[in-house]
Amino acid sequence: MFLAGFLVMASIWKHPESKYWFACIRTAEGKRTKKSTKTTDRVLAKKLADQFEEAASKKKTALNTRRVIQELHASITGEDLVFPSVREHVEGWVSGKQGEVAAATLVFYQGVAKKFLSWLGDRSKNDLAAITEDHIKDFRLHEAEKLSAKTVNHEIKTLKMIFREAMRRKLITDDPTLSVKFLKRKAPTKKAVFSPEQIRRILDASDDEWRSMVMFALYTGQRLIDIASLKSSNVDLEKGVISLTTRKTNKQLIIPIATPLRKHINLLKLDPAVGSALHPRACKIVDQQGKSGHLSNQFSSILAKAGLRKKKPHRKTGVGKGSGRDESGLSFHSFRHTAVTRLKEAGVPEAVVMELIGHDSEQMSALYTNVGEDALKKASESMHDWES
Repeated sequence: MFLAGFLVMASIWKHPESKYWFACIRTAEGKRTKKSTKTTDRVLAKKLADQFEEAASKKKTALNTRRVIQELHASITGEDLVFPSVREHVEGWVSGKQGEVAAATLVFYQGVAKKFLSWLGDRSKNDLAAITEDHIKDFRLHEAEKLSAKTVNHEIKTLKMIFREAMRRKLITDDPTLSVKFLKRKAPTKKAVFSPEQIRRILDASDDEWRSMVMFALYTGQRLIDIASLKSSNVDLEKGVISLTTRKTNKQLIIPIATPLRKHINLLKLDPAVGSALHPRACKIVDQQGKSGHLSNQFSSILAKAGLRKKKPHRKTGVGKGSGRDESGLSFHSFRHTAVTRLKEAGVPEAVVMELIGHDSEQMSALYTNVGEDALKKASESMHDWES
């Protein structure tokens, strides 16, 4: 192609850590870029580089470019050459995570992939190497208009993993996410804790199933998704414990059943042999959706009914994820903070508290492995009976 009166020819280059030759070409916009030829043959690599250069100068689509290169490569070597599109690589990466990560994490990865590919539109059919740093930054901006900085940063972190894998497999020579920074997050606010009066109002505003989930949250300090997933087989009244594996951290917990919670469980008339869900409606939602977002919205309605937050409007009134949040910061997760606070107020050592609720940090958990069973039982017995 001609540029400023000079003929610019494609060249080839080999990375010291790669066995393949890379084509060094200039796009129709005048930008220099590199692309793997996926061949160790220098002569073939130069021919492929020329084809790349011609395709770029004529603004051919990535699909047409790949078709030309693949045909040329096959005619010379007799072997197929595959250049993955953005969609092929992203969807392939997510698919490969099945069985490697927790179900909730996989659902999040699938959601990020779907949103990123949808945002790209027809560009998702382009060669993976066509994605630039500007694309990632524009997507970040697009998401920041609707979501919190924390959520957007999780999405960008996912994209960084996707393109880092592409670099590892030598599918691209430049990582478009490398220089993309995370959004600045607001200073953390004080964790909301329910007062005794608020707890009573929530219990009064709940139906039987939600009342039961609130009771389990108060006396175990577990997350909504784990409480909703509980089966009768998780409860051993003879040993006086609840055994579960947390979805977020995959940590196995054995939680002593506090006397008030035992009284509540006895009213449920569980049949351990059946292994049925303790909270059928909630469990069905988690099984179908793989997350607890819908349940969180239901609990928000309970908070509104209890007069602890404003009723959620039928239409959006603000921009961003945080626009619909109540200023109090109260949510179902507040029961977890409440359990921790009440235990500490009762004089229970922090190590015992963290072991009882299942601390997220592996480093912290390692320090708490010597917490005895008796200490955990005493901690659970220190909890107030909210139904008395």
